[in-house]
Amino acid sequence: MTSTGASAAELLAAGELTVRGRIREASNAALYCTVALDGREAACVYKPVAGERPLWDFPDGTLARREVAAYEVSRASGWDLVPPTVLRDGPYGEGMCQLWIEAAPDAELLALVEGEEPGPGWKAVGFAEVGEGRTALLVHADDERLRRLAVLDAVINNADRKGGHLLPTGDGHLYAIDHGVTFHAENKLRTLLWGWAGEPLTPEASAVLTGLAGGLAEGGTLAARLAPLITAAELDATRARVAALLATGTHPEPSGDWPAIPWPPV
Repeated sequence: MTSTGASAAELLAAGELTVRGRIREASNAALYCTVALDGREAACVYKPVAGERPLWDFPDGTLARREVAAYEVSRASGWDLVPPTVLRDGPYGEGMCQLWIEAAPDAELLALVEGEEPGPGWKAVGFAEVGEGRTALLVHADDERLRRLAVLDAVINNADRKGGHLLPTGDGHLYAIDHGVTFHAENKLRTLLWGWAGEPLTPEASAVLTGLAGGLAEGGTLAARLAPLITAAELDATRARVAALLATGTHPEPSGDWPAIPWPPV
């Protein structure tokens, strides 16, 4: 049985966590688990803080909390792009626990194409080397779900949005995972979703950002949820990013001060 929303968060936080295996592709310790409570059971990912590798630009032992913070912002947006995620104790100590999402096979959101322009229904990201001195154009789908995610990533300052982090499901929903390197106080936005850079935000996105600004204000519900997860400076920087997006009314563009596209891209 799988759960979503508040019921999933309750199950993840209070259920009995059983490790079933390790996800070897992950850069930090990521364990495939099941969680069970009162006859309900779901698959999940448990990332213990003890298994986080040190990073030069993020404080040690903070990645799990950043993953939970990304979920809180996603939940507040109403877009529910991040699977339910909680901070809890587990077999290897405190860590983040996130609902496992089964991605639909053959869902095409990214592609490498010949030529210098994307085809209909695609947005250009940039050129990539594909071997033997050849290049191809990296494109992503002109998809409203990805466009929402591009806005969310700008808010949380995602430094590592790769193609493998996109999980479209069979019912048409899109989830995004791996948000450990987010919420830095300095601009570190690094993503494959640059196709809308410089374009006006949709009215929907502007309305969502206005709602987030209210929740992030002093005394706001979202601010209270984020306060135990990120630093005061990072919370202030999040407020500033939302304000900047509302002031410009456009999707952000690469700053030039930081590599704009993650590597490897998937």
